[in-house]
Amino acid sequence: MSASDDAAARLLADLRVEIARADSKAALLVGALGMTAGVVGGQLSGPHRSPGALSAAGQALWWTGAAALGVALLALLLAVMPRALRSGWREGSPLAYFGDIRAADRHGRLADALADTGRDPGSAIRAALAANSRIAVRKHQWIRVGLAAYGSGALLLPAALFLG
Repeated sequence: MSASDDAAARLLADLRVEIARADSKAALLVGALGMTAGVVGGQLSGPHRSPGALSAAGQALWWTGAAALGVALLALLLAVMPRALRSGWREGSPLAYFGDIRAADRHGRLADALADTGRDPGSAIRAALAANSRIAVRKHQWIRVGLAAYGSGALLLPAALFLG
Protein backbone atom coordinates (compact mmCIF):
# COMPACT_ATOMS: atom_id res chain seq x y z
CA MET A 1 0.00 0.00 0.00
CA SER A 2 1.09 3.56 -0.66
CA ALA A 3 1.69 6.23 1.95
CA SER A 4 -1.68 7.78 1.12
CA ASP A 5 -3.39 4.41 1.60
CA ASP A 6 -1.68 4.08 4.99
CA ALA A 7 -2.90 7.56 5.91
CA ALA A 8 -6.41 6.64 4.76
CA ALA A 9 -6.31 3.47 6.87
CA ARG A 10 -5.26 5.47 9.96
CA LEU A 11 -7.98 8.04 9.32
CA LEU A 12 -10.53 5.26 8.86
CA ALA A 13 -9.59 3.80 12.24
CA ASP A 14 -9.89 7.26 13.82
CA LEU A 15 -13.27 7.80 12.17
CA ARG A 16 -14.60 4.52 13.50
CA VAL A 17 -13.57 5.55 17.02
CA GLU A 18 -15.21 8.95 16.50
CA ILE A 19 -18.44 7.31 15.34
CA ALA A 20 -18.45 5.18 18.50
CA ARG A 21 -17.86 8.31 20.61
CA ALA A 22 -20.72 10.11 18.87
CA ASP A 23 -23.03 7.20 19.62
CA SER A 24 -21.95 7.28 23.28
CA LYS A 25 -22.53 11.05 23.50
CA ALA A 26 -25.98 10.73 22.00
CA ALA A 27 -26.89 7.84 24.33
CA LEU A 28 -25.72 9.86 27.34
CA LEU A 29 -27.80 12.83 26.22
CA VAL A 30 -30.88 10.61 25.79
CA GLY A 31 -30.38 9.50 29.40
CA ALA A 32 -30.08 13.12 30.56
CA LEU A 33 -33.21 13.94 28.60
CA GLY A 34 -35.07 11.15 30.40
CA MET A 35 -33.91 12.43 33.78
CA THR A 36 -34.97 15.97 32.90
CA ALA A 37 -38.40 14.79 31.83
CA GLY A 38 -38.69 12.83 35.09
CA VAL A 39 -37.76 15.81 37.25
CA VAL A 40 -40.17 18.12 35.46
CA GLY A 41 -42.88 15.45 35.57
CA GLY A 42 -42.30 15.13 39.30
CA GLN A 43 -42.83 18.86 39.71
CA LEU A 44 -46.19 18.49 37.99
CA SER A 45 -47.32 15.62 40.21
CA GLY A 46 -48.40 17.90 43.04
CA PRO A 47 -51.98 19.02 43.44
CA HIS A 48 -53.09 21.75 41.06
CA ARG A 49 -49.81 21.53 39.12
CA SER A 50 -50.53 20.90 35.47
CA PRO A 51 -49.65 22.82 32.32
CA GLY A 52 -53.31 23.90 32.12
CA ALA A 53 -53.02 25.60 35.51
CA LEU A 54 -50.21 27.85 34.28
CA SER A 55 -50.71 31.40 33.04
CA ALA A 56 -50.87 31.99 29.29
CA ALA A 57 -47.19 32.94 29.22
CA GLY A 58 -46.35 29.91 31.39
CA GLN A 59 -48.28 27.62 29.07
CA ALA A 60 -46.51 29.05 26.03
CA LEU A 61 -43.14 28.43 27.66
CA TRP A 62 -44.24 24.98 28.81
CA TRP A 63 -45.38 23.75 25.41
CA THR A 64 -42.40 25.31 23.64
CA GLY A 65 -40.10 23.57 26.11
CA ALA A 66 -41.94 20.27 25.74
CA ALA A 67 -41.68 20.55 21.95
CA ALA A 68 -37.96 21.31 22.28
CA LEU A 69 -37.46 18.15 24.34
CA GLY A 70 -39.38 16.19 21.71
CA VAL A 71 -37.11 17.58 18.99
CA ALA A 72 -34.09 16.73 21.14
CA LEU A 73 -35.23 13.14 21.55
CA LEU A 74 -35.85 12.75 17.84
CA ALA A 75 -32.49 14.29 16.90
CA LEU A 76 -30.55 12.15 19.38
CA LEU A 77 -32.30 8.99 18.21
CA LEU A 78 -31.43 9.91 14.63
CA ALA A 79 -27.81 10.31 15.76
CA VAL A 80 -27.63 6.74 17.05
CA MET A 81 -29.80 5.16 14.39
CA PRO A 82 -27.81 2.80 12.16
CA ARG A 83 -27.29 4.23 8.71
CA ALA A 84 -28.70 2.39 5.73
CA LEU A 85 -26.11 3.40 3.18
CA ARG A 86 -26.91 2.56 -0.36
CA SER A 87 -24.24 0.52 -2.00
CA GLY A 88 -22.65 2.02 -5.05
CA TRP A 89 -20.91 -1.25 -5.75
CA ARG A 90 -20.73 -2.38 -9.33
CA GLU A 91 -18.88 -5.21 -10.96
CA GLY A 92 -15.14 -4.62 -11.01
CA SER A 93 -15.23 -2.41 -7.93
CA PRO A 94 -13.62 -3.36 -4.62
CA LEU A 95 -15.69 -3.96 -1.53
CA ALA A 96 -15.73 -1.04 0.89
CA TYR A 97 -18.34 -1.93 3.52
CA PHE A 98 -21.06 -4.45 4.38
CA GLY A 99 -23.55 -3.02 1.86
CA ASP A 100 -21.07 -3.66 -0.94
CA ILE A 101 -20.59 -7.23 0.23
CA ARG A 102 -24.35 -7.75 0.21
CA ALA A 103 -24.70 -6.21 -3.26
CA ALA A 104 -21.88 -8.33 -4.69
CA ASP A 105 -23.39 -11.46 -3.17
CA ARG A 106 -26.83 -10.63 -4.58
CA HIS A 107 -25.29 -10.41 -8.04
CA GLY A 108 -23.41 -13.68 -7.51
CA ARG A 109 -20.09 -11.81 -7.82
CA LEU A 110 -18.77 -11.96 -4.26
CA ALA A 111 -15.71 -14.07 -5.10
CA ASP A 112 -14.77 -11.74 -7.96
CA ALA A 113 -15.34 -8.66 -5.80
CA LEU A 114 -13.11 -10.10 -3.07
CA ALA A 115 -10.40 -10.69 -5.67
CA ASP A 116 -10.75 -7.10 -6.94
CA THR A 117 -10.50 -5.82 -3.38
CA GLY A 118 -7.36 -7.90 -2.82
CA ARG A 119 -5.74 -6.43 -5.94
CA ASP A 120 -6.44 -2.82 -4.91
CA PRO A 121 -7.03 -2.62 -1.16
CA GLY A 122 -6.34 1.11 -1.17
CA SER A 123 -9.46 1.93 -3.17
CA ALA A 124 -11.58 -0.04 -0.71
CA ILE A 125 -10.05 1.88 2.20
CA ARG A 126 -10.65 5.21 0.46
CA ALA A 127 -14.28 4.31 -0.25
CA ALA A 128 -14.80 3.20 3.36
CA LEU A 129 -13.14 6.41 4.56
CA ALA A 130 -15.57 8.52 2.52
CA ALA A 131 -18.63 6.55 3.71
CA ASN A 132 -17.56 6.66 7.37
CA SER A 133 -16.82 10.38 7.22
CA ARG A 134 -20.36 11.01 5.96
CA ILE A 135 -21.71 8.97 8.87
CA ALA A 136 -19.58 10.84 11.44
CA VAL A 137 -20.59 14.25 10.10
CA ARG A 138 -24.29 13.34 10.09
CA LYS A 139 -24.13 11.96 13.64
CA HIS A 140 -22.45 15.13 14.90
CA GLN A 141 -25.02 17.31 13.13
CA TRP A 142 -27.88 15.48 14.85
CA ILE A 143 -26.10 15.65 18.21
CA ARG A 144 -25.71 19.43 17.84
CA VAL A 145 -29.41 19.79 17.01
CA GLY A 146 -30.33 17.52 19.93
CA LEU A 147 -28.08 19.36 22.37
CA ALA A 148 -29.45 22.77 21.36
CA ALA A 149 -33.04 21.55 21.63
CA TYR A 150 -32.35 19.83 24.96
CA GLY A 151 -30.76 22.97 26.37
CA SER A 152 -33.74 25.03 25.26
CA GLY A 153 -36.25 22.61 26.73
CA ALA A 154 -34.31 22.24 29.96
CA LEU A 155 -34.44 26.02 30.43
CA LEU A 156 -37.98 26.66 29.22
CA LEU A 157 -39.81 24.02 31.28
CA PRO A 158 -38.57 25.18 34.69
CA ALA A 159 -39.06 28.80 33.60
CA ALA A 160 -42.69 27.97 32.80
CA LEU A 161 -43.17 26.48 36.26
CA PHE A 162 -41.59 29.49 37.96
CA LEU A 163 -43.62 31.90 35.87
CA GLY A 164 -46.74 30.02 36.83
